[in-house]
Amino acid sequence: MQIGIIGLGKMGFNLALNFKRNGYEVIANDVNTDFIQNIAAENIKIARSIQDLCLQLTKRKVIWLMVPAGKIVDDVIESLIPFLNPHDIIIDGGNSNYKDSKKRYNYLKTKSLDFLDCGTSGGTSGALKGACTMVGGDDEVFKYVEKVFKDISVVDGYLHTGEAGSGHFTKMVHNGIEYGMMQSIAEGFEVFEHSEFNIDFQKTAKMLNHGSVVRGWLMELTENAFSKDPNLDTIKGIMHSSGEGKWTLETALDLGVPTPVIAMSVMMRYRSQMTDTFSGKVVAALRNEFGGHAVEKK
Repeated sequence: MQIGIIGLGKMGFNLALNFKRNGYEVIANDVNTDFIQNIAAENIKIARSIQDLCLQLTKRKVIWLMVPAGKIVDDVIESLIPFLNPHDIIIDGGNSNYKDSKKRYNYLKTKSLDFLDCGTSGGTSGALKGACTMVGGDDEVFKYVEKVFKDISVVDGYLHTGEAGSGHFTKMVHNGIEYGMMQSIAEGFEVFEHSEFNIDFQKTAKMLNHGSVVRGWLMELTENAFSKDPNLDTIKGIMHSSGEGKWTLETALDLGVPTPVIAMSVMMRYRSQMTDTFSGKVVAALRNEFGGHAVEKK
């Protein structure tokens, strides 16, 4: 099966390799020529333009977008439309707002084109070795490409979440949960850091990840971060965000659902822009570990 991918940043590049490893004929495109050259070096077919990509795809085209949320998604979709046939499929695998995904679904319906919104979790390593994918859209369209999601995801790591928008909605809530979990880990290690005891952060994280109630991938990444920088001395405690935690909080407020942990976690992201804290360093280091997100160096 062929699949086109547009957007070869950290996630898109690894997804392209994941597709290739699972036997797909991948045609890749990006506005950044360096990214195109890098993926070509992996023996993946490249397209120098949107038109070129569409011409290389045959039958019912399947095109996966891995570009930043916002206007750029709409711009790419508009550039695709002239070269697509009825019922070709566009999959937005980025971090788009679910409300935008619903609008794009309805808009593409007027063009006789199919659209799936896919929340993609697991960070850069998941994109390469096995992601977690949550997909919204029409049942027939999902079934047509279900094998794609099954192949690139870990076992039991994909789900048709329902109607259009529900995939990105699920990913949004997932990110809100993630905010709270990371903030809790970070605050715990800040207590360690301020205590009278000479706690070894890496060894403590490793121990907590073996048999404790709080074991898991985030604790593993905590250990990894401390193995590289035992006291996180080289980075600032500034926690950036992609915006999905904020969207989760806004949606919860609209629904009248109390989410105090997520709310405080979002607030702490903003607070970190003002002062340097150890907990901020832990969250910044964790984001770098799972997503390759930039940290600010001292």
